[in-house]
Amino acid sequence: MRFLLLSATLLLATAAFSQAYESSITYDKKKQKTISMDYSFSQEAVENAVLLKMESLGHRAKVEKGLFNKDKGFIVFGDALLTDVSDERYDYIVKVDRKSRREKDETTLNVIISRKGEDMIPNLDAQTIGRAKLFLTNLIPDIEEASLELQIKAQDETVVKAEKKFKDLQDEKADLEKKLKKNAEDLEKQQKEIESQRATLDGLKGRRKVPAED
Repeated sequence: MRFLLLSATLLLATAAFSQAYESSITYDKKKQKTISMDYSFSQEAVENAVLLKMESLGHRAKVEKGLFNKDKGFIVFGDALLTDVSDERYDYIVKVDRKSRREKDETTLNVIISRKGEDMIPNLDAQTIGRAKLFLTNLIPDIEEASLELQIKAQDETVVKAEKKFKDLQDEKADLEKKLKKNAEDLEKQQKEIESQRATLDGLKGRRKVPAED
């Protein structure tokens, strides 16, 4: 019974955490309303999922750039039609933020819905707001897929590095074996040289008329 209650509590907590909500963010030098959602995935995974989703719907992104651009990092999908949200065209302005430096797999997605620079969220009806929130909730499978692709890419790079290290060790082993072989040949050659020189020394000593003490 306690286990069931604990499971139910965890499910409710997860559901609450996963719900989209209304918030605000500063863009274009003014505070604007957003539809936001927190995900337990990396910033890169969430951003990749959004870009791929919007691209699949035929919308290309414009990323705010520039050293002195206060809106740097915002992604703008201008005059976009998202029928899952509304039958009208809006500018969807997206900002994906990592919640903190420590929480690398906790990300917040903020979406401004705008038209000609005007914040439209305060003017949207409850149904459209609900559909916008549902759109963010429905992104979870896309984000999971994007996260998996990043894991595959990272693991592939790890495998490549491991294979390279193995190849380097093999080359090092082959080089050491060559050196050991040459060393053995040099030792044998040097041993023969010692024997030859010692024979010469003994021959010279044998030519002494008066035996000398060694």
